[in-house]
Amino acid sequence: MVCVVSRTGRQFQRYNKGRRQVVGLKTSSDGTVSDEFEVLVISSQKGHALMFPKGGWELDESVEEAASRESLEEAGVIGNVERQLGKWDFLSKSRGTFYEGLMFPMLVKEELELWPEQHLRQRMWMKVDEAREACRDWWMKEALDVLVHRLSSSPPSVIKPMEEDKTVPLISIC
Repeated sequence: MVCVVSRTGRQFQRYNKGRRQVVGLKTSSDGTVSDEFEVLVISSQKGHALMFPKGGWELDESVEEAASRESLEEAGVIGNVERQLGKWDFLSKSRGTFYEGLMFPMLVKEELELWPEQHLRQRMWMKVDEAREACRDWWMKEALDVLVHRLSSSPPSVIKPMEEDKTVPLISIC
């Protein structure tokens, strides 16, 4: 087992034209859109809102590495980051500054029992409609819609099934 600690501070994070760049992820039960399609949401640190895992993109990592790290730190999931869903500019409600959010789907391979922010956040799987209703941020709702559209219009082979000895495949967007 590897001990992981959440990164803190903003001194090594990326900015684009003064906008802090953050990355995030989302999830599904089997890679297809159906009544069983679920996404992973987490609580905010104060526990008042639900959102998809996301956080700052550090100078020493690729955007995909940042998405993987944030999903591990905040939601305790490990998986394969897929093709970017899009980029959204949004105003941070808590800081009053503009951010650039890059969202990615992730094929989740493992849910960890222990993770860095498990005492700060709750994670839960929700059906798409429930997640859209519960998620506080408009830009995350739009990213969810892009994921649903992508999965609805993609052939089933786009998301490969996992090996039999693994857990059920899930897609996460951070």
